Amino acid sequence: MANLNMVGVDLANLNIMDEEEDPLVVVGDDISVDPEYRLCLVGLVLTNSIVNFPSLKNTLADLWHPLRGVSIMEIEDKRIFFQFYSEIDLKRVMDDMP
Repeated sequence: MANLNMVGVDLANLNIMDEEEDPLVVVGDDISVDPEYRLCLVGLVLTNSIVNFPSLKNTLADLWHPLRGVSIMEIEDKRIFFQFYSEIDLKRVMDDMP
């Protein structure tokens, strides 16, 4: 039971704001984007733990249920590249993002 209390204390003191990166948000239609990357996102897994990439990939694909599919690739150091094949799928993920 003491371990559960320690976990509760650790979670109460958890602060991810110090290391969190601000997202880059691009707004506007006048920005030129390579058509190859128009429906792409890059994400970062915010944990010090080891990430099981195949499990993460399957979980996100199951959660999002993209109509036309999504390619999910690990690019480096917990950064993940998402390529969508439909603007509708990309918009759904951006609007309802987990």
